[in-house]
This record gives sequence, structure tokens and C-alpha cells, in this order.
Amino acid sequence: MSTVLSERQPSSAVVTQTYDVVVAGAGFAGLYMLHKLRQRGLSVRLYEAGTGVGGTWYWNRYPGARVDVESVEYSYSFSSELEQEWSWSERYAGQPELLRYANHVADRFGLRENMQFETRITSATYDESARRWQIGTSRGEKISAQYCVLATGFLSAANKPDFAGIDSYQGHQYQTSRWPHEDVDFTGQRVGIIGTGSSAVQSIPHVAQQASHLFVFQRTPSFSIPLRNAPLDREYEKRVKADYKEWRRRQREDSRAGFIAVNYQPASPNNKSALEVTPEERLADYEMRWASGGLCFYSSYIDLLTSIEANETLAEFVREKIRGRVKDQDVAELLVPTTYPILSKRLCADTNYYETYNRENVSLVSIKDTPIETLTPKGLWVGGKEYELDSIIFATGFDAVTGAISKIDVRGLDGQELNAHWQGAPRAYLGLMSAGFPNLFFLDGPCSNGALVSPMLLSEYQVEWVDRCIGQLGTEAGTAIEAKPDAEDEWMEHMNTVSAGSLLHLANSWYMGANIPGKPRALLAYLGGLINYKQQCEQGEAGGYGKFVVTR
Repeated sequence: MSTVLSERQPSSAVVTQTYDVVVAGAGFAGLYMLHKLRQRGLSVRLYEAGTGVGGTWYWNRYPGARVDVESVEYSYSFSSELEQEWSWSERYAGQPELLRYANHVADRFGLRENMQFETRITSATYDESARRWQIGTSRGEKISAQYCVLATGFLSAANKPDFAGIDSYQGHQYQTSRWPHEDVDFTGQRVGIIGTGSSAVQSIPHVAQQASHLFVFQRTPSFSIPLRNAPLDREYEKRVKADYKEWRRRQREDSRAGFIAVNYQPASPNNKSALEVTPEERLADYEMRWASGGLCFYSSYIDLLTSIEANETLAEFVREKIRGRVKDQDVAELLVPTTYPILSKRLCADTNYYETYNRENVSLVSIKDTPIETLTPKGLWVGGKEYELDSIIFATGFDAVTGAISKIDVRGLDGQELNAHWQGAPRAYLGLMSAGFPNLFFLDGPCSNGALVSPMLLSEYQVEWVDRCIGQLGTEAGTAIEAKPDAEDEWMEHMNTVSAGSLLHLANSWYMGANIPGKPRALLAYLGGLINYKQQCEQGEAGGYGKFVVTR
């Protein structure tokens, strides 16, 4: 059985525990990492701040929370038995089902006995003489481990709302990224939701069905396309399961981003320019993807994120679709994004989001030019007007990619702080290791592909890379590996070269860290695609880890 300890009640006894590997985080990457290390027979302990497994799907329980990658693709591929035995109920699984899946995996592979819940890793200091990590937890425990793997996820550190007067508000407050575990009923309430990013796009249609009136406070509109969710077609499921091996191969080898489903069929990415085809051919491609639903626009024309002219063809296509979904054209124009290129922020995928603004009990309030002034005991003030609200929902997103890691006091060689090493911009060779921090690995961290590719495929690949590395080095006392400083420099230069012409720089998105006040503006993800990333990682392993300093 798992050890369940309260993060809120620190242990009075300080006990030093020794492991080969410590893993932080019980999301999909952390679960698979634990499974691989257990298969090697290593002593390993996974620490999780929550009361259960699931990572982002444990924390994000807001109404309508749902994956935007097809369920048959957003799933583990390491076990053919698991692929065959699990059956998804919907084309795009909702949060409850994704959480059941994570729990099924933990139980099926017997992972809980190596986990400790309600325990947050608070510090990790590298002991140079012993070449081991000395790790502290929120319970006051002291742990020694040869290797430390931070599987903290790229969307896990909630962006805490920071509004004047927030403590004076006497109504109910909710945050989408830290939603209560019990059901929330907004029936008969005047509700305000702040933000129109992905979590708001998903939750607004559900809240509007309950609230007596819903006020949506929007600073910057999002591009959103229809998800086209539905019960999973069983014939489609049979086809996928009968050919899962080939399906996964195409995800890994034929796709730029790792997801391939278009109109229930695996499709190769479009390698043409949006400007080299006729307007009729381009429109047909966009209409086909619009009808398919989901994120398949990411595999459309190859220059959509490098040419503003090409990008504008898709942006205007989606803008016209938005205008057609909203009856009041004044409201529609407020919902049409015009200040940044499409795809330069994470594309949203919705179910009846725009149609919700056709309801009489929904009001859109633009706070672009007149920001929220303050919260009051009864609600909030905007533009000289007080909105009285029974509940306020803060859909304020995440301190993405680096947020969770930065909250851990990590100190490497010569006592160097990781946050100081990352000052200005995070630095990590292959997104896996930072120079000066031996035996410390990141999963889904900065300087790798992050949310620009299928998260499950990236997690599996990185876990397998770390597993091979630890397997090659072994656990003999004094063994250590760290990225060479020049390898880290080369990787950062390569990242900058690959992203130099990208339109991502033109948006104030979490890709750039721009959604967090005071956070350095820097591209947090590698834009070279999954296939190229894997090739770069293989080069890092070549020659006995020639890009690393290995000490035995």
C-alpha cells in the first residue's frame, strides 16, 4: 500500500532515507519513470504533493476539463496489453476518465508501494563529496538519493490570482487549476469568470447552464476551434487497436508534433507552404480540418508559424468562423483575436464556447482597456461599475514549464542555485539536464518540446532516455553525470537558431513566460519538432555520453 502523509502536518522526527532514485510528481511522466526504474530493480521513491496520481488531471477538475489530443493517441504506448485492455468512452477523454486511467496504470503495475502522497519536495542539494542529492520535503524528512528526477510537468504550478481587494471579497472564490474535489453548483448564482484561455473556454459553457447570470471578463481573446467530441466510435477503436504498432510508429516518425488523427484516420503532415497552393485548395484543407476537430491545424501547412502572410490565411479563416458562431456582431468582434498570430498561443478546442455568448444569461465584459480595478466585498469594479457576484472563478492559468521547478530550492556544484543558473532564461541541454547539476534530470521541463508536441509521446521518450542513462551508469557509489557547459551552450544556440523565424515571439503567451508579471521573457520550448529532438538526444548519448561529464 502507498504511504499517505499530510503535507499540512510535518513529521516531528527527522529521518534520513536512502534511495537510488527520487522522483518528484505522479503525473503521466512520473508514473512511467517509476515503472521503468522498478523494472531495473532500483530502490526508488516517488513524492507527490497531491493525495493521488494523475498530475494535471488530478488538479484540474473544473467543469468541462478535457484533453485536446485524441484519447487513442493521448495514452501510454509502452505496454501493448494496456493498449488493448483499456477502452476510452469518448474521442477526447474528460478529466474524470483520464484520472481513472492514471489510477488504473498505478494499480495495474503495482506502483503505489513506491509512492508517498501529500508530500512536496522543497529542497535538493548536491553533496559533492558523496555525489548524492540531499533532499528535503514538506514533512521535514531528509532523503539521500544518487539520482533525482523532477517530473513536475509544464502546466502544474498555478498562477495565483493577484487582484487588489481580493481578501475583502465575501463570496465564493474558485481557481480552475486548483478546483475543489467536491461538486460545485452555481444554480441561481451571479458568477464572474476572469480569463478566456483554455480552462475558461472549456468551463464557460458548463457554468452558463447553471448560473442565473455569467459575466465573462476578457482581456485577450483566444483562437478556438471545435473539438468535435463524441462517444468513441467502436469501429474506429477496433481499427486503431488492430494496428496500434503502426499507428504509434507514424506518431513518432511521420508527424511533426506526435499526433496524426484527422477525420478518424492517420494523416501525414502537410509539408507545403500555405502560399504555394491555390486559395481554393487552401480553403478545402482548412474546411476539412475544421470539420475534423481537435488540434489537426498544427499539421497543416508547414509555414504557418514562420510566415505572417501564411499565418494570416488561417487566422482570417478562423475569425470568419467565429463571427458565424456568434449572433451579436459587436460581441463577436470582441471575441475575434487580432493582436497575435494564430497558433502562437496554444490553440483552444471547444464545445459550444462561442455559442454560449448567444445565451441571454451571459455577458462579455472587455477588460483590455479598462482593467479590473479592485475586488469588493460584493464583487468587483470594472470601468467605474461594480459587478455584484456570488462566485468568482479565476481562470488565470499557470506559471508554465519552470514554475514548479523554481519553487524547489535546488543547489548543485559549489552551492550554485538552479534559479540563479536560469536567471534571464532557463538553460538545459536537451531539456534534460543543466550544467553544474549532476544526476538531476527534468521531464517535460524547459528547453524541450513541451506542449508543442504530444505530451504522452514526449514523456515516454524522455523517460526512456533517462532510464537508459541511469542503466548505463549504474548505482555504484560516486557515479555521476552532468551536461558539459559547452554542450549546454550549443543547445541553447541551436534552440535560438531553430526559433529565430518563429511567430511565437509575437505573442504574450506562456510559451514565452509572458503571462507571469516579472518573469523573464524567453521561449521555453524547443521548436525543432519531435523527430529532430529525438535525433539530437541520440547524439547526446553517442560516444558514451560524449556531451556529458561522466564520473565513476
